[in-house]
Amino acid sequence: MKSFDLIRPATVQEAIAAWEPGASWLGGGTNLVDLMKTGALEPGKLIDLGRLAVLRDVETLPDGSMRIGALVSNADLADNPEILRRYPMVSEALLSGASGQLRNMATVAGNLMQRTRCAYFQDPYAACNRRAPGTGCDAREGENANLAVLGWSDACIATNPSDFCVPLSALDAVVEVAGPSGEREIAIGDFHLLPGDTPERETALQPGELIVALRLPAASSGFAANARYLKVRERTSFAFAIASCAAALRMEGGRIAEARFALGALAAKPWRVSEAEALLAGQAPDAALFERAANAALAGATASGDNAWKIELGRRTAARALAMAAAGTPQRMPALPASVFAAQAGEPAHV
Repeated sequence: MKSFDLIRPATVQEAIAAWEPGASWLGGGTNLVDLMKTGALEPGKLIDLGRLAVLRDVETLPDGSMRIGALVSNADLADNPEILRRYPMVSEALLSGASGQLRNMATVAGNLMQRTRCAYFQDPYAACNRRAPGTGCDAREGENANLAVLGWSDACIATNPSDFCVPLSALDAVVEVAGPSGEREIAIGDFHLLPGDTPERETALQPGELIVALRLPAASSGFAANARYLKVRERTSFAFAIASCAAALRMEGGRIAEARFALGALAAKPWRVSEAEALLAGQAPDAALFERAANAALAGATASGDNAWKIELGRRTAARALAMAAAGTPQRMPALPASVFAAQAGEPAHV
């Protein structure tokens, strides 16, 4: 591992002042430290945010929205009673990720900044435009069966690995950041970037900007009675998604008044298509309707290699997640959160 300087600021302002090109923010370290050990990333300075207690708060704001500090752990957020009550699919997504030990360390901001699990990005000897701009993309002619089918470019076909970010996309979350130029907010849909010709730019953060909090709108809690996260993976214990979907419906009189759903593991960002959501509004829920919405969501999908099968898997995952949401949020979190083997229906909660 390359030697580096370690800085431990006492305030957010000190952290921002300590940043310089080549520096990295350190939260839980569950992703960054692994990449440093392999040599895939070699920051010259780590700015450890662990002493910033102000970033560990979870609060309900006067407007009813929930504000979650950047250093809140995945485990604590998943078990938060208000999150479970108002945004249950956020808990389900968090509990489907990694292991209990990793969830204890991993943070909200770290999850938003999670790097791709593409093997060529993780291998410092492979050509990867995302890690080393201009070197090429070995994944294009390599092992690419689980890479992107939406929003990819010739420069990069990597996918975003986050479970957490998928329901955040469906719920219109807002990311609060602070940096050398002050504070600003970024809608979650604008936070992650598609690769285009600049895959090294993965987020909308500007140099030196730091995530300080995440906010879930009050209006999005109106979907709590019919909200599920579904994750298809190679094994239920500890594996990243092959395809996933966060689905939420607001029901009125047996019909869908409003729908939200986003797909994961199919692109470099969570994939949400407003036209697909609009197809569901005002309709009575049934399998044929959910299939049409899923087809609309995957309408622009194309294989980037040996992965055409992921397009059909994405469609089926979306349709099944919508059907699960229509059946109602279970009163208790499934024993296997987000798993295809979990109970798919139950007496609705949050009513």
